[in-house]
Amino acid sequence: MERLNERFGTSFTRADQLFFEQIRESAEADERIVEAALANMYDNFASCLERMLDELFIDRMDGNEDVFSKVMSDQPFRSAVHKGLARELYERIRAARRH
Repeated sequence: MERLNERFGTSFTRADQLFFEQIRESAEADERIVEAALANMYDNFASCLERMLDELFIDRMDGNEDVFSKVMSDQPFRSAVHKGLARELYERIRAARRH
């Protein structure tokens, strides 16, 4: 969260970070996302994840309107969030399946 705040001049808090963690947890529980992570190399996974992540943000927009608004209105911010979540999801999903 600190890197996003520094890079984009936002002031999201630890509580706002929980919103992103909820998105990640929802994504990890989504079988479409799990299948995409297991079936693709990272670059392909990250490309197809973009639309699915937007759906998760929309589903949770009532939970945090400030974060939702920033994600949906600021393309560089949205891209940075997607990239960070894609990498984390890809690594966590693949690691969980190895155990």
